[in-house]
Amino acid sequence: MLCRAPLTTLLLATALVAAPASARTFAEAVGPVAVGPAPSAAAPLRVPFLTWGGDMATFFGNGGATTVAGSLFHKQGVSAVLVPGDDIVQQAREYVSGKSPFFRATMGQLGLAAELLAKDPRTQPAVFLQLTWSIGDHSVARPGIHTIADLKGKAVALQEFGPHVGMLDDMLRTAGLGWKDIKVVWCKDLTGSPQSPAEVFRARPDVGVAFVITPDMVGLTGGVTKIGSGAEGTVKGAKVLVSTSELSRSIADVYAVRKDFYDANKDLVHKFAAAWLRSVEVLLDLKRQHEKGKSPEYKALLQLTQALYGKATIPTLEDAHGLLSDAQFVGHPGNVDFFTGRGNLHGFQAFEDTSVAMGIALGYARAKADLLPSPLDLNGKAFVGYLQKTQTAVTEGFQAEVTQKEIELLTSGGGLDERTLYSFTIAFEPNQNEFAIDKYGQDFDKAIRLADKYAGAVVAVRGHADPTQTLFNLVAAGMKKGVLTRTGASGSYQYFMDGKPLDLSSVDKVVRAIQTGKFDGVAENNPRQTMQAAQNLALQRAENVKRAVLVYAKSKGMRIDPSQLQPQGVGIREPVIAKPANLMDAKQNMRVEFTLVRVSAEAARPADFDF
Repeated sequence: MLCRAPLTTLLLATALVAAPASARTFAEAVGPVAVGPAPSAAAPLRVPFLTWGGDMATFFGNGGATTVAGSLFHKQGVSAVLVPGDDIVQQAREYVSGKSPFFRATMGQLGLAAELLAKDPRTQPAVFLQLTWSIGDHSVARPGIHTIADLKGKAVALQEFGPHVGMLDDMLRTAGLGWKDIKVVWCKDLTGSPQSPAEVFRARPDVGVAFVITPDMVGLTGGVTKIGSGAEGTVKGAKVLVSTSELSRSIADVYAVRKDFYDANKDLVHKFAAAWLRSVEVLLDLKRQHEKGKSPEYKALLQLTQALYGKATIPTLEDAHGLLSDAQFVGHPGNVDFFTGRGNLHGFQAFEDTSVAMGIALGYARAKADLLPSPLDLNGKAFVGYLQKTQTAVTEGFQAEVTQKEIELLTSGGGLDERTLYSFTIAFEPNQNEFAIDKYGQDFDKAIRLADKYAGAVVAVRGHADPTQTLFNLVAAGMKKGVLTRTGASGSYQYFMDGKPLDLSSVDKVVRAIQTGKFDGVAENNPRQTMQAAQNLALQRAENVKRAVLVYAKSKGMRIDPSQLQPQGVGIREPVIAKPANLMDAKQNMRVEFTLVRVSAEAARPADFDF
């Protein structure tokens, strides 16, 4: 699948910098440009597009590069000329000068450009329409980088002003890191040149991670679940660290409009948005028809997409279909939720706060600038009655259909390490079953935000127990039954089972020994029962923590999908200290772990990727 496009006209050459701060602001990158009057509504609207599946709805609605008679745009009285907007710097020049009233970007890119665009009240951006979420962008890592926390100290290649800057910012905040904790390799292009992240990753072994689009990810690794072999252009050991298929609330694609243009042409902007949303409804129906059989109208859109982007970018019609499939359209319900949804942690306000702060942190802006939320009356007559899918209720339900069997496999050692994106723990005291908000509120808040941002991953709530009592009972029962023998002095005993050494600090060996049944039968010292009781208690604590998280979320007005939190009882199987020597050691084993887990590609429900 394809997504995103090269920004071929940026002027910054690839350079490794020790600190993330830019040597220039976004305004300096744009250069001197005078604020011009808003364009006349009588002329065709100049509408920028990116090389991204969400923009294919614009193509469909317009019928071509210019508005075609009978198209959805034409029927709404919208006349548009579609122009490439991948060069975000040039797009800003045309927006400020008045050549185009629209700015097409991700929310992260808007954060980088906000200070310049909002400097004059006439050009203050009103973000009036969300197009999509990305489910087709990726971070690719070298061997030794297993979780998001491993980004610390690494060199990371990504495109300046590109869509992945916000994605990396989200990942850093996940792990409690900042931009100064990494080394940034700013790249001129996104793809298709030696100055793109993929090619820099190939050429420079010191670069640990690269942020890339789907074709480049496949070229580096062989596929989203594969590891590069070094053959056929792949990089040996390269693998996907995080994709937006998991981090699915990171890249929000939007349209913004100049405030002066909106104030003078409110009705026209409403009609443009309505026509665009109706285009999405029709387009997704055609896509489903295409996937079941043939759809001449859908094929015509694929051909139009190839013509507008060129065969160098879209070599085949299947590539155009893949481009669309990497975009998760939100439609009218998603726009209502993005701009007005209560408790929405991935809504407009949350994105404005983080993206504008990111622009300042990176040095692209010197001061905070405000973006305006959608001024559209999304429940007004321009939309209701014209659109067919206008339900405003948010349908909760985890994005990936993960079976309980898979969760149990993942969270009991069956591939958990390979699929763990990030984890953190909370501690509890012996015999503790309640988890008060005043003590654990910050941890609960972190877990909720993890689940919200990584809507395509499981948050496993894993209860752990201390093995001390199980080990005590194993030794006592084993000695009484003659199953165990020991040598040495107290404090340095060595144990033997069936004449072979049994290392009590080897948890796997201890568990297997207990499961043989050889230690059963001593009523007062039954390690099998103790081990099972520890697992049951660990599960109960995990379930109690989940309930406490949900109570906290409700008390704070924060929305969370309960099905995404999966409680598991790990018991004694993964102690921090396998053979505790004292109570302080034992207490380190008493914990509940929040683990962000990637689910299998087979578990994804493609139907959920469209509203």
